[in-house]
Amino acid sequence: MTTRRSFLISTSTLGLVSAFGGAAFSQGRFEVVHTPAEWRQILSEDAYFVMREEQTEPPGYSPLDQEKRAGVFSCAGCDLPVFGSDKKFDSGTGWPSFWGPIDEKALGTKTQGSGRFLQTEVHCRRCGGHLGHIFPDGPEPTGLRYCINGVALKFKSADA
Repeated sequence: MTTRRSFLISTSTLGLVSAFGGAAFSQGRFEVVHTPAEWRQILSEDAYFVMREEQTEPPGYSPLDQEKRAGVFSCAGCDLPVFGSDKKFDSGTGWPSFWGPIDEKALGTKTQGSGRFLQTEVHCRRCGGHLGHIFPDGPEPTGLRYCINGVALKFKSADA
């Protein structure tokens, strides 16, 4: 079996500082806490590297980028609903993109870097899983683009 780990893009490769540093997900910091070994059992290999080691999946990697049905996108680590399909849009970037979360309190953010390397990371407030980043080039009404790794999400159709 070929591992996809080598295809993931590390934020450190891009010269960015990780918001929490993979090992900084300390126990007691979030409502849902697991050891690295437990997270490896809960998450797929790709989801583990994105969510716990703060890597980025390649553009076009996730079928959730093309998901058009009505429904809810939840954190793959703890099932917290984070984005609704009513706020999803096609950004053309190759990652699922949203102009806002279901509830601002579902997410945590951390801004890192400076100048043209300023980056805002998005994580799940309940389990601390790295979801993606926020960029100021989205549509109205917020003007924001929540650029989210598909492997960090689970989708539940409104029809299910």
